[in-house]
Amino acid sequence: MQDPALTAIASRLDKLLALVERAVPPQPETPDFDAADAFVWQADPVRFVPVTKINRVDLGLLKGIERMRETLIDNTERFARGLPANNALLWGARGMGKSSLVKAAHASVNARLEQDGEASLKLIEIHREDIETLPALMQFLRAAKHPFLVFCDDLSFDGDDTSYKSLKAVLEGGIEGRPENVLFYATSNRRHLLPRDMMENERSTAINPAEAVEEKVSLSDRFGLWLGFHNCSQDDYLAMVRGYVAHYGIKVDDETLKAEALEWSISRGARSGRVAWQFIQDLAGRLKVRLTG
Repeated sequence: MQDPALTAIASRLDKLLALVERAVPPQPETPDFDAADAFVWQADPVRFVPVTKINRVDLGLLKGIERMRETLIDNTERFARGLPANNALLWGARGMGKSSLVKAAHASVNARLEQDGEASLKLIEIHREDIETLPALMQFLRAAKHPFLVFCDDLSFDGDDTSYKSLKAVLEGGIEGRPENVLFYATSNRRHLLPRDMMENERSTAINPAEAVEEKVSLSDRFGLWLGFHNCSQDDYLAMVRGYVAHYGIKVDDETLKAEALEWSISRGARSGRVAWQFIQDLAGRLKVRLTG
């Protein structure tokens, strides 16, 4: 006959083990970075989701940002070949191709690496809400053999959000520092990543206002490369539209194209790469042209 006391102890031990297993989740498997050229980092549960087809625009279709394009490609290629390079912040006007340029630069550099028989550059996207898990992400990448470009789109911080401290530590200030095989790119509509009212609030409530504001502004300073994107001119906007028309083989008279494209931008109250693409989708739909390739 089983001792009731031992049965009770065994039951309590089972409950204790269940609590420990819930508090300490199993170590995730080592990701297979050879499975794809791009991945999306997911923090809960921890995993790298491979992206077999990256949503990106052909490099030649990015008009009006030639200087930024060449600068970013050069920086990215130097890093991918093991040379010194800077973390980059692409900031400025909406719809002007900031995130498109990052993905296009990644493709362009990988094409050159493939020609030279070198290891490909892996693109890792981290969502804004997962920024505080950057240190955990770095631990996975630090031990891997590939160079990694970690990318966060539309990065900014509001209110009492303190996750920017994780980003600061990873970019430069932590004990371990940024792994040599990792580069960080971010896009933002804000040059300093923080709204002015947030910085002013820090100034008014801090014991040392200057130091409080400096801590937050210095976040942008951790990016060695700043690339500013501004609203495009009418000529640049039309060049974008004509570039898409030529790329997709859309048959339309140039005068008609110009008139309709300008009317579209006026109705939207803006000129940008995004507006140009939206016009092309409307035009192609009306002309029954499929946008493929």
